[in-house]
Amino acid sequence: MYQGNVGSVARAMKNFGYSDLVLVNPCKLEGEARAMSSHARDVLEGARIVSTLEEAVKGANLRIGTTGVASLKTGEHIRLPLYTSRELKERLKDCSGTIAILFGREDTGFRNDELKSFDMLFTIPTSEIYPIMNLSHAVAVVLYELSELEGGNSPLADGFDLQLLYEHMEKLLEEIDYPPHKKDKTFLMLRRIFGRAGLTPREVQTLRGIIRKTERKMGYELNEPEGQETEASASIEKFI
Repeated sequence: MYQGNVGSVARAMKNFGYSDLVLVNPCKLEGEARAMSSHARDVLEGARIVSTLEEAVKGANLRIGTTGVASLKTGEHIRLPLYTSRELKERLKDCSGTIAILFGREDTGFRNDELKSFDMLFTIPTSEIYPIMNLSHAVAVVLYELSELEGGNSPLADGFDLQLLYEHMEKLLEEIDYPPHKKDKTFLMLRRIFGRAGLTPREVQTLRGIIRKTERKMGYELNEPEGQETEASASIEKFI
């Protein structure tokens, strides 16, 4: 919303060694943004501008969202489980891949439907008196916590394949006549479980293979996208 904050985000990124900035429908970025970015104008001017959240996270292995508001009920799942940035760093230390850290709107944060699309969620512990931080301050704290994260040798599954797994699981819930009033919460819970597990490519294909064999036993026809059936089937079958 505020170009000064966008400039400050760019500055914080360069402070801690980050440069890949993506902005979704930002305000105009003019003199104030450039002034607040200071010597990080290259990060600001190199930012990729997109119109949708999906475009912003394209190519990422994991989508990790930030929120300043925790769920009040453990059964809601939308904002749970919620990690601190330090806990997030510990979970990611062995992973190898591209991770998108997402910050919401300055006035309203993320909508619930957007939160549901993330693989993991984390927050910055703040005072209950005033828990919501300024955007650029939040970015600075998070990047400081993650600045020494070098990554490991455990490759993260391709984001596209992970989305196929989620779609496959959602379809399976329909096929087994899972109670409609429980389906959304259960699917979200499964997504959070697999998201924080940091699945490898082989694990994703194995899980899809198990679902595929389950569908065959149940007598359901497999509907692969045209032209992908043979390749997808072979890729999955070799892991099970």
